[in-house]
Amino acid sequence: MDNNQDNHPKFEIEIPAEVAGGQYSNISIIAHSASEFVLDFASILPGLPKAKVRSRVILNPENAKRLMLSLQENIARYEKHFGTIKASGNKGPMMGGGFA
Repeated sequence: MDNNQDNHPKFEIEIPAEVAGGQYSNISIIAHSASEFVLDFASILPGLPKAKVRSRVILNPENAKRLMLSLQENIARYEKHFGTIKASGNKGPMMGGGFA
């Protein structure tokens, strides 16, 4: 485990039963303003004309950057253990965003 984690305050995290199962997402939309990032997680099924947003997360810029760094670190660990994740050159169902 990383020694930097010893510098962080300890706290417990409770996951309510209705949240613990998670939500499947094959599309994400990211938008931002000067003060926040909005991450929408949606799913679209074959044959249906539109995607349905399943969850929205709103972060301040500092926490958005922390999330990005944590994802980078965890993807590196995943790839070290399981191999490289192949991503196509196009954005596919994951979408970027702009100003909200």
